[in-house]
Amino acid sequence: MRGLPRELHAPTARIEYLRPTQITVGMREVDNKRKRLREAGPNARHLVPVILGPGKEPFVVDHHHESLALLKEGFEEVLILITADLHRLDAASFWAFLDAKGWCHPYDAKGRRCDFGRIPQRLEGLEDDPYRSLAGELRRTGGFAKDTTPFSEFLWAQYLRNRVKKPAIEDDFATALEHALELAKSRDADYLPGWCGPHDG
Repeated sequence: MRGLPRELHAPTARIEYLRPTQITVGMREVDNKRKRLREAGPNARHLVPVILGPGKEPFVVDHHHESLALLKEGFEEVLILITADLHRLDAASFWAFLDAKGWCHPYDAKGRRCDFGRIPQRLEGLEDDPYRSLAGELRRTGGFAKDTTPFSEFLWAQYLRNRVKKPAIEDDFATALEHALELAKSRDADYLPGWCGPHDG
């Protein structure tokens, strides 16, 4: 779980009050998770890792897509895994600490770094980044391996952002994914986490 400390305890929290630590998600991926939630039924258990921040508010440090899907599907509460308690820090120190640890991702849908104030207060404020959806599907289809590097899918999204046109993703996702699979095997991508292209020799 991205190098976070071991859990302290696992209470519940109201999903509507969970605080994001990133600006964007892939809404296509959120929709796919909503379908799986319906298939799993209302009694399935879900666990979201959080850090307690200023005011003892729970800040989500992973599973943003699932958390938003749960909210959109009408779930009210979720089990939370408290991985660190930083409620004594002021807001500036809190975000600086998360940033240094790689526990937040203050980048917008164009891949530009933003002030921490751009991170939405609630899950429903998360913005859509189609390239994050493309990167997520690319991993699931074997384009790259699952990796423990923080926000690895966002790194792949940034790589694809400069090589796949946005209208191509929106108009023909399957063809865009085929193109992304070709790009993922390129040596140009060998610096990215989980790269599994051909090796020389």
